[in-house]
Amino acid sequence: NFVSGKSDWVVVEADEFDRSFLHLDPDVAVITSIDADHLDIYGDHESMLETGFRAFARKIKPGGSLMVQHSLTGYFKTFDGIQTYGVEGGEQQATNIHVKDGFFVFDYKNEETEIKDIKITLPGRHNIENATAAISIALKLGVKPEAIKDALASFKGIKRRFDIIHRDDRVVYIDDYAHHPSELKAAIGAARELFPEKKITGVFQPHLYSRTNDFAPGFAEALDALDEVLLLEIYPARELPMEGVTSKIIFDKMKLKNKVQLTKEELLGTLKRKKLEVLMTLGAGDIDTLINPIKEHLENKS
Repeated sequence: NFVSGKSDWVVVEADEFDRSFLHLDPDVAVITSIDADHLDIYGDHESMLETGFRAFARKIKPGGSLMVQHSLTGYFKTFDGIQTYGVEGGEQQATNIHVKDGFFVFDYKNEETEIKDIKITLPGRHNIENATAAISIALKLGVKPEAIKDALASFKGIKRRFDIIHRDDRVVYIDDYAHHPSELKAAIGAARELFPEKKITGVFQPHLYSRTNDFAPGFAEALDALDEVLLLEIYPARELPMEGVTSKIIFDKMKLKNKVQLTKEELLGTLKRKKLEVLMTLGAGDIDTLINPIKEHLENKS
């Protein structure tokens, strides 16, 4: 997707998959995470760090700046002028995080600036952390604090990132693109923060045989944070099947008792028989084709 504006700056969400982000020569780069992923491309995590993220950091233009999440500093210790950000940590940090009128509110501070009572419409501490990085860059580029606060308060997020599809006084339906254990943990954790007293049912479609094989224990651990799991078969995308690799390797590692495996075709009928409180569909495959049928069912049942 591309949106053309009047600014002299171009903002790019860079992707480490297939090393496409190495085609960029940024003035400013933000690295939010270096979780092991795309090991079918890189081979192992260390290769991903060296030939991926560190190679990307080396492409920053002279005089440019690198900002990293504060827990990642050690991975980039040979780079000069690193700036760090985070929740309750880093040179630029979010503090005093609380919920007010159904929204997360926090303060931002660095050595020079403090901004109070920033409201963000997106749930979860990972979104507060992302907002902290965005605030830091905006201040660096001369954006005024009040303009930053207004922008964050009105930002509704993007499609398939904790996308609230349906909400009434009976049930909430959330869709999220999460397809890595850390993303699952963040999305499920955000739902738990927002709805601590409700039963959360998650439908997860694993994406890629290689990723499922590499991270089955992490997927199982993340899904165990749900109250109920409906696990679909793997969406293969660009891959051919791998012998012995199915969603069952996740299923068998889960400690949660309230779990079931089923096909995509069986899902809607299964959901119709359940009393749902919070429903989440999770995954980067074709699970999105079920969003509208699920939404229609929930609306008709209201």
